[in-house]
Amino acid sequence: MSESMSRALVLTSPPGSDALTEAVAGQVGALLETAAVLQEDVLAPGAAWQALLVEADTTPLAAIRAPFAEALAGAPIDVNVVPDDISLRRKHLLIADMESTIIEQEMLDELGDLIGKRDVIEHITARAMRGELDFESALKERVAMLTGLDARVLDEVAERITLMPGAEALVRTMSLNGAYCALVSGGFTVFTQRVAERLGFDEHQANTLEIVDGKLTGRVIPPILGREAKLDALRRIAAEQGVDPVLTLAVGDGANDLDMLRGAGLGVAFRAKPKVREAVAALDNGAVVTHGDLTALLFLQGYRFVDLDIA
Repeated sequence: MSESMSRALVLTSPPGSDALTEAVAGQVGALLETAAVLQEDVLAPGAAWQALLVEADTTPLAAIRAPFAEALAGAPIDVNVVPDDISLRRKHLLIADMESTIIEQEMLDELGDLIGKRDVIEHITARAMRGELDFESALKERVAMLTGLDARVLDEVAERITLMPGAEALVRTMSLNGAYCALVSGGFTVFTQRVAERLGFDEHQANTLEIVDGKLTGRVIPPILGREAKLDALRRIAAEQGVDPVLTLAVGDGANDLDMLRGAGLGVAFRAKPKVREAVAALDNGAVVTHGDLTALLFLQGYRFVDLDIA
């Protein structure tokens, strides 16, 4: 006979959208009538809400989520279900992808502007992030196009970086609550260093562009950090910080993030490519955020709006 456990059904939407209306509450309430509900809470007015449900511990989270997601299909609302063990829900380690996750840009695409090849590089980037191309080969192909570019333009391009909405609140809030935060990117250290310092990440890891006599050589200094390296970073940092794997949170958007997302206690596909969303949605440790911003990762951990450290 299976035991029961508490699960948190979490609905999130873009802050300020007020998408979680009374009508939505009515739709969800109708479905909850047949469920064993322990508690309902507004985590952020109009933007985040949760219900604590009692379910058999063998029930897949995707199966619990399905009827609610179907009922709210078409609304700008993300529907996720996470275990509600208070000692495990708030994570002690954040491992975050950078490009199109913590920042809004893909930096190789921005560099492509300077050589008149943005469209070509963007196409390769998109295919690599969808998992259609080998990450390492795609990275080498794009970097080779930058051969001879003056290294001083890296500082110029870095000025284009804009933070993803909610990034500051995510890192500041988790840090304030004792979590260790690491930025792990398949991009380049010249950019991760700036972003890590700006947001207060405890460490960063990325690839290094080779520069000789002030010019980009078109090569990446090996080893190239790709899909496996992100999972390795999750495991390494968790071990170094003495954090149980179940207390880790990973977030990313591309195919090269999948192993890391699968390996975390909670893996979040954030505004991710379709195949990545589908893969993560099927995981018992997975969540998908398509509509909300990065503060949704805090609400998934049970934080309330009043807990958020917003600059």
